[in-house]
Amino acid sequence: MPGTRKLGRTTDHRMAMLRGMVTLLLEKGSIQTTVTRAKEVRSLTEKMITLGKTNTLASRRQALAFITKEDVVKNLFDTIAPSYAERKGGYTRIIKIGPRRGDAAEMAIIELVK
Repeated sequence: MPGTRKLGRTTDHRMAMLRGMVTLLLEKGSIQTTVTRAKEVRSLTEKMITLGKTNTLASRRQALAFITKEDVVKNLFDTIAPSYAERKGGYTRIIKIGPRRGDAAEMAIIELVK
C-alpha cells in the first residue's frame, strides 16, 4: 500500500523529502536513490502525472500544492502528461543498481518511461 513506509522520519520531514524528490524526478527525468524511497516516489509521481492528464484548473492547483516548482508543473501539464495520453499507468521504471558503498543500502534509479 503506497504511503505506509515511514523511512525513519517524521511525517513533515518525510513529506518534504518526497515532494522534493518528485519535483526533481519530473524536472530531470531520472534520479538515483534507495529502493524503498524509489517505491514511494513512484506512487506519488504517477499520481501527479495522472493529475496532469486531466488538465483542469482544479488538477493544476492540486499539483501546485504538492510540487515545489511552478515551471515543473507547467512542464508536467504541457509536455509530460500529454505524452502519456494513451498510457493507462506505469509511467515510471525502477532499476536496481546494487548496494551503496558506505552502508550497503540497496540503490536504484527511478526514471520516467519514454
